[in-house]
Amino acid sequence: MITGRAPHRLCCIRSEDLTVRRRTFVAALPLTWLAAHARADAPPAQRSYGLTMLDRLGLPEGFSSFGYVDPAAPKGGDVALASVGSFDSFNPFIVRGSPPGDIGRVFDTLLQIDFDEISTAYGLLAQSIELAADRSWVAFELRPNARFHDGKPVTSEDVVWTFETLRTQGRPFYRAYYADVASVTAESPTRVVFRFASNRNRELPLILGELPVLPKHWWQGRDFSRPLNDPPLGSGAYQVDHVDFGRTIVYRRVPDYWGADLPVMRGQNNFDVIRTEFFRDATVAFEAFKAGHIDFRQENISKQWATGYDFPAVTRGLVKKQALPQHMPTGMQGFAMNVRRDLFKDVRTRQAMTLAFDFEWCNANLFYGLYSRTTSYYSNSDLASSGLPQGDELALLMPFRDKLPADLFTKEYKLPVTDGSGNNRDNLRAALALLQQAGWTVKERRLVDASGKPFEFEILLDDPTIERISLPYVQWLARLGITAHVRTVDPAQYQNLMNTFSYDMTVAVFPESDSPGNEQVGFWTSASAREEGSDNIIGISDPVVDALVQRAISAPDRTALITACRALDRVLLWGWYLVPHWYLQSVWVAYWDRFGRPDKPVRTGLAFASWWVDPARASATDEARRAGL
Repeated sequence: MITGRAPHRLCCIRSEDLTVRRRTFVAALPLTWLAAHARADAPPAQRSYGLTMLDRLGLPEGFSSFGYVDPAAPKGGDVALASVGSFDSFNPFIVRGSPPGDIGRVFDTLLQIDFDEISTAYGLLAQSIELAADRSWVAFELRPNARFHDGKPVTSEDVVWTFETLRTQGRPFYRAYYADVASVTAESPTRVVFRFASNRNRELPLILGELPVLPKHWWQGRDFSRPLNDPPLGSGAYQVDHVDFGRTIVYRRVPDYWGADLPVMRGQNNFDVIRTEFFRDATVAFEAFKAGHIDFRQENISKQWATGYDFPAVTRGLVKKQALPQHMPTGMQGFAMNVRRDLFKDVRTRQAMTLAFDFEWCNANLFYGLYSRTTSYYSNSDLASSGLPQGDELALLMPFRDKLPADLFTKEYKLPVTDGSGNNRDNLRAALALLQQAGWTVKERRLVDASGKPFEFEILLDDPTIERISLPYVQWLARLGITAHVRTVDPAQYQNLMNTFSYDMTVAVFPESDSPGNEQVGFWTSASAREEGSDNIIGISDPVVDALVQRAISAPDRTALITACRALDRVLLWGWYLVPHWYLQSVWVAYWDRFGRPDKPVRTGLAFASWWVDPARASATDEARRAGL
């Protein structure tokens, strides 16, 4: 779930780590029955100030703020951030163009998630929510004081227009995400009702709650399907103040932001100005931070974290470095094979690609022993499969037994392990045996097929920092007679190649949440595999996967969701679709000592919107920077 911004291209990572996560939540309203505003023939509804998948909402009605913020945080000051890449559009909702990743600051959503609670959200644009007892519809009552930046009210017509526009002209992601919505109606200027094609998708009301509401009047006369050059109008806490396309974007806090004193916003959005500088190279971005041109960064490269923070500002205490514990699902990252290519259609070939990768060597020699191997698409959560399928999971998988690998039922899925010495001979020997079973033979030290065509492919990247992981892999593959080339392109070209599935292998990230839902359709299903620009990076098209995705989406309760996700996880793992990477259970941050922040930890590790500029610290630090440290 995106929560107020368009979906990221999942493969566009800029680090060794999982850096992009989606957060989903499932509706379960433990509140009193109400029939207010319902049609005469409609079932009774529950009204609430928030939605949760838990037994009850964690915060009481009338709560003053989220628990991980300081509601008295001061406003003011500015912060400089860095982004690797470029941008040429302000429209993050379509396939065309490359938008800045933080343009979501401009838009408000119907609901706002609480980062401290599992699968829970509270009203932002919506002051109340009604959910039919049979889950056949959901209604959002908008706050009458909600305003766009031009002063015009946010209305139910804007909600309807946004929804229909995203579904018809937005990224393929939205068509899959909203597929179960049968209709949307503006029943009054502040009341909008979504009716569902079925009541089996328990997550759908919350999916709709994350809708970023766009101003219909501002978009009239503009072509939504084209990249946008005008700074967009929104209703969020920030608006675009200045832009130098491809280089800099400056956001300024809206001084009369309509939602500033809402419980879900109190203590957040404290910087007056946020400036994001864009760098083509991650090394240059880091040097800009060291020089004091950038104030805050999340570190995602283990070598840099272990050895790069030894410059004078760190020694003098002007730059702080911290690992913030996080307790979120970490999903999956890995070398993803495009199974649309004939080269990777055979599962034995794909398994061999995994056997050739020496994680233990990488962890010891490249990552300073800081990472753990990812062994599940739902890693670091109770949704991850393990051992052999049993109980309800086994019962769910049994009807598909003749369509699944026999080993799935009799062997525990395990990734190859080495001693980290770089001598991966046993795994390479096993990989070669699988390749020979798949029809490959070694001739003159090259792996060739029956026609004599060599095994040769390309690993497509958009970040040079990933080359240091890819190049050793290329060398290990060469021992099998496989020729792999690494090609790094700029982010815009990479995006275009990914949209058209013009790649053999890439590094893909599939972020997961506590409650996977409709985004699974975009990740794994046959329909998304055929749709240009979709998030099905791998090209998986398997009726068993399709069926299990539907079981996860329509799970009636948490137990059924866990069962479905574990079964889906197991089927994906035994498909050997990618070479799994690694994960980290903390968020690495470094920053110049000019900030104040709440003294309360947050489940996500980092909630930067709750930080603020501390005038005394900022004055001392900025003076030291001006003096050249």
